[in-house]
Parts: sequence; structure tokens; C-alpha cells
Amino acid sequence: MSATKKVGQIKVTQIKGLIGQKEKLRRTVEALGLKRINHSVVHEDNPIIQGMVFKVKHLVTVEKV
Repeated sequence: MSATKKVGQIKVTQIKGLIGQKEKLRRTVEALGLKRINHSVVHEDNPIIQGMVFKVKHLVTVEKV
């Protein structure tokens, strides 16, 4: 048996634009790999990504993959 824990994945989709948003939020969305409205990326579900998504929760949607 392997000692590694299987980590799930989440799909993050940008649903709102960044015009008028603070620079810190813009950088967080960019760090998630999102480039435009309706662009989606898949990330491992870990505390770092969850924290980033929490900060920009009003700009993105999240679903389990």
C-alpha cells in the first residue's frame, strides 16, 4: 500500500472581470492561471489553492472534478 494520500482536483472558472478590482485580487486570479472571463483551470485541491479561491470567491466558481 502506498503512504501517499489521494488528493482531489477542483475546476476554477472566472465568471467576472477584473476591471475595478484591487491589484492584490488581480494578482491572485493571475496566480490561479485564469486569463479571461469563462476561462477554466484545474488545480489540485490543497489548502494553498483553497485560500486563493476564498480570496476571489466573488470572481470565480469552483466545482469538483
